[in-house]
Order: sequence, then structure tokens, then C-alpha cells
Amino acid sequence: MGPHPAVAAIRLAVRRVLNDILAEHGRTPGRLSPDERSSSPLVLVACSGGADSMALASALAFEAPRAGLRAGGVTVDHGLQAGSDLRAAEVASRLRELGLDPVESVAVTVGRDGGPEAAARDARYAALDTAAERHRAAAVLLGHTRDDQAETVLLGLARGSGIRSLSGMAAVSGADGRYRRPFLQLDRQTARKACMVQSLPVWDDPHNTDPAYTRSRLRHEGLPALEKALGKGVVEALARTAQLSRDDADALDAWAGKAAAGVRDDDGRLECAALHDLPPAVRRRVLRRAAIEAGAPAGSLFARHIEEVDRLITGWRGQGAINLPGRVVARRQGGRLVIRQG
Repeated sequence: MGPHPAVAAIRLAVRRVLNDILAEHGRTPGRLSPDERSSSPLVLVACSGGADSMALASALAFEAPRAGLRAGGVTVDHGLQAGSDLRAAEVASRLRELGLDPVESVAVTVGRDGGPEAAARDARYAALDTAAERHRAAAVLLGHTRDDQAETVLLGLARGSGIRSLSGMAAVSGADGRYRRPFLQLDRQTARKACMVQSLPVWDDPHNTDPAYTRSRLRHEGLPALEKALGKGVVEALARTAQLSRDDADALDAWAGKAAAGVRDDDGRLECAALHDLPPAVRRRVLRRAAIEAGAPAGSLFARHIEEVDRLITGWRGQGAINLPGRVVARRQGGRLVIRQG
């Protein structure tokens, strides 16, 4: 008798990602001999102890040896709740019980930039990046589900940040494709059921139900209200929107990348006349890229910022400099657009 359908679904999703990683390293699936183990690529799972990441850790522990890969785990202690260090230690212990090795718990200090949710995310990814580099991991698996994707699309829509925000989370992201999200086509309930039938302990983060957090309000109030008004299938439709938006955004980004070189003078400065001739969607991408290269944090650079800079090109009336996040300043000088840290 085969595994429960929920368990089979999460294992299949992980197997597909592991096969992609193997192909990237010129390997084929197959169990390792003891001599081969030390040279096999390592895949880490980021695990909070919640249902999504515990289901992912379990599937990785099952699939990795069969694929011929080593598997480890990382849990991040954000230090935002009393006893968080003990909880992180418990999660690490559970990962070891699954057979993952290496496993580590990493404590981080969460700052304030961008609000509590963004600051915690930045600290978490910095810790995961450091762990991946320290262990020379081929990839880090993240447990984001289709429900998380729908929430991300709605948050992007609310910010008015353009089609890239509507594209949600990528299945592959980060430096050299470090981060992989196997569950973007699976719903949250499938992961929870997989944990239940395998008797995997699950920790439900109280922040996920705290109305002080925007994503929590969206999850427990916003999406249910949309489903009540529009009917079931909203989550699936938003996930499809993310993929379609990502395809469009990727095409426009590629166009903007080619156009960027043609709008600079011999000194590398942006020429306003050349920028004006570009289609608006392409021009704004060129401007956004220039702002990020000058030091503006991508996560804090919203559509309204780029629109203000764009008016230096399309609505020039002698207006002054535009202040951007990261102490970056954009100003028009003699037919050139100068974007740099002030």
C-alpha cells in the first residue's frame, strides 16, 4: 500500500526539485555508496517547525537519499518571542530525528527597517545565505505554498508596485538559484495533512494569527472575505495570475536589460532624450535598475518612487531632486539623469 495522497504529493514535488538540482550538477538519480556520500551535493531545508516546513523536511529526508543527495536543515531563531531559543532547539532535534545532517539552529537579531515582517524576513534570509555558504549547499528548500503565493500577490496589489509584485514568489530565486520552493502548486492543507498522517509534531506560530501583522489579517480576514464574495478558487486564480505576471515581467526585464546600455552616454550617464523614447514599462524598469545599482534597497523601492523619477523624464518642469530609499537621490542635470547616493 502506497503513502497517503498528501504525503505522495509533497514527496513528488520535492523529487522534481531534487532531480532539477541533480541535472544542474551533471548527476542522475541514484543511491550513494558510502564513498560517494561526502562528495554529493548538499540540499538544506529551512524549517520553522510549522506544518509547511515540517512536511517539506520530511519529504526531503525521504527523497534525498534515493536521489543521491545529502540533506540537512536550518532553523532560524528570530528571538521575537519568549522561549524562542528552546523552540528552535526542539525543531533542530526533530530535523535530526528525521535523519537530516548537518542541522543547525541560528539565532538572529531582527532590526526595524521596513517594519517587523520585512525586518524578520531580511534577517532570516541573511542567516540562510550564511548557512548555505558555510556548508556549501547546492540549494535551500523553502516551504511556501500556493496559499502563501496568493497572499503575496494580494500584498503586491495593495502596494501598487506593478507587475513584478503581482508575480509573487519564484519557484527558483536567490544567488545562483539558491532558493527552491517545491510547494507553490500545493495548498497549505495538503502540507498539514501530510504532517498529521505521519504524526509529525507541528508548531503553529502565534504571529500567524496575530492581527497586528498585515499578512495575518490577509490570511484570516481578507482571503476568506474574497472567497465569500467571489466563490472558491480565488487562491488558485491568484496563483495563476502570479505565473502569468512573472512571464510578462521576465520578458519586460529582458527588454529593459538590453535597452539600458543604449540610453547611456560615453560616461555612463543616463540620457533623458533616449529614456523618453522607450516604452513606459521598459523605461521604468531601466530607472528602477539604476536606482538599485546606486544603492536603493529593492524591497523598499516602490512604484510611486519610480513614477516620481519618471516624471523627471516625461514631465520635466525644472523640479528638484527626488529622494529615494537608501539615501539615493535622483536629479536631472543638463539633459542627463543622475542617480546616486547623496
